[in-house]
Amino acid sequence: MIPRYARPEMVAIWDAQNKYAIWFDIEAHACDALADLGVIPQDAAKAIWNGKPTHFDIARIDEVERVTKHDVIAFLTVIAEGIGDASRFVHQGMTSSDVLDTCLSVQLMQATDLLLAGMDRVLAALKKRAFETKNMVAVGRSHGIHAEPVTMGLKFARFYAEFERGKARLHHARAEIATCAISGAVGTFANIDPHVEEHVAHKLGLSVEPISTQIIPRDRHAAYFSTLAVIASSVENIATEIRHLQRTEVLEAEEFFSKGQKGSSAMPHKRNPVLSENLTGLARMVRSYALPALENVALWHERDISHSSVERFIAPDATITLDFALHRLAGLIEQLVVYPEHMQRNLNQLGGLVFSQRVLLALTQAGVSREDAYAYVQRNAMKVWQEGKDFLTELLADAEVMAALPESTIREAFDMGYHTKHVDTLFARIFKDV
Repeated sequence: MIPRYARPEMVAIWDAQNKYAIWFDIEAHACDALADLGVIPQDAAKAIWNGKPTHFDIARIDEVERVTKHDVIAFLTVIAEGIGDASRFVHQGMTSSDVLDTCLSVQLMQATDLLLAGMDRVLAALKKRAFETKNMVAVGRSHGIHAEPVTMGLKFARFYAEFERGKARLHHARAEIATCAISGAVGTFANIDPHVEEHVAHKLGLSVEPISTQIIPRDRHAAYFSTLAVIASSVENIATEIRHLQRTEVLEAEEFFSKGQKGSSAMPHKRNPVLSENLTGLARMVRSYALPALENVALWHERDISHSSVERFIAPDATITLDFALHRLAGLIEQLVVYPEHMQRNLNQLGGLVFSQRVLLALTQAGVSREDAYAYVQRNAMKVWQEGKDFLTELLADAEVMAALPESTIREAFDMGYHTKHVDTLFARIFKDV
């Protein structure tokens, strides 16, 4: 993570102050449960909560860790200095992973809530633009080549549907990652009662991990980061469409170019799709974090720490980067400039070839074999490609076409409304509340 691509709200979740506050709460909630069980005195549990600092001395914890070479022990050592005698009951029957893994679950849950808010902003922007451009006709493209008419609204609508699926996946990923393990060394509860785990889970808004080893199973984390990777790919999907639409020879849409903005250090005329290109790069980074998460699933026996260093990188980096990308994407969509006149120009660029399929179908319905109908239409279409002819004019001059179809039917095949007649049906499927 670098500050250039980070929002403070998400960065704060991965700040040491937030981490240590969660660590303390895990330990203190566990002590409350132990006191309920009569394992430690009630007064000790209260004293532990009273000893929670308003601000953790990170420098002091780092200083102790340089000696102990163990982050949790360093933390326990420093908070003991502020708690006093009751600190001997802290971490009773627990192991470091109980704290580390449960804390990571809380942080990922907090991060996911911000990501969901980002998704909501993207969805709102897509929906607004979809309805604004619902009937704005543009040429559809397959393989980058003109195909048949669509509407700009349908582009936004399909991206909306994709992000709705992403949001549903993210909700599921949040539920899957939000588990608590307070089961002690190798996960057998030998030195701590399962009630403690249940209590801590309830207090932190987590579910109980049904069976852990010394750690929470990493297939959960693999699924989580894979979900972020899919969402990042959806971000890139929109960014790629905008990059293509902004090409000079297309220019059907363009990123907002603000007053005073510069596009190039060398060429003053440039207006580049820099936000979309940036989003493409950020998506690559988020996707790259999925592979190490998948590789973390296979660990030795009841635990090893080969996953630990990986997660110290990917947990903050993936969530911070995707959070930033979602808000950048939302802003891009909110301010995207669209050019209906350019859409119309591009639609007409090939002299009516976008209506070729309807002519083909009309010929087959009139009794012409599909093979012959295809040949009739294609030979006239090639004249448009190669000689710049007008498609309708060529069809009307083709004796075999005219022998099969009346002129009115041929002209009717060039009706733009034919291609947009089901836009309302598609919108009703996607925007069910409208």
